[in-house]
Amino acid sequence: MNRERLYETCLAQPEAVEEHPFGPDLTVFKVVQKVFVIATAHGDLTVNVKCDPEVAETLRGTYDSVRAMSVWPKHWNWVDVSAGEVADTELEQWIEDSYDLVVDKLPQVHKLRLQGEVRSLLHPMMDEPAPPRESIR
Repeated sequence: MNRERLYETCLAQPEAVEEHPFGPDLTVFKVVQKVFVIATAHGDLTVNVKCDPEVAETLRGTYDSVRAMSVWPKHWNWVDVSAGEVADTELEQWIEDSYDLVVDKLPQVHKLRLQGEVRSLLHPMMDEPAPPRESIR
């Protein structure tokens, strides 16, 4: 996966924003001010994604390019994307899972709004009114 596709995947999540709070070398993707991905902005592409602790351990045992993030090792994995070991579709799923884990911990009002946005993306017909029913006589 290249940097452009990674950024597109992150920003495709409802209400995701891109920031640089740690300077120009790291790009941080947030939802409602909570981090769900940290990526290098230059050089070799690496990302940090939030994971369920059991999933995080499994991924670390499966891929040489996946390690525990040094700051929050229980829930966060560091992924060397530039190593090319992880398929793009797999990494996209990890980004979406990271986003979902962060949204699940948000206050109820934000969580329900964002989950509603996701549902409307997956099922656009849900937002349309039902067609009128014909009466049977």
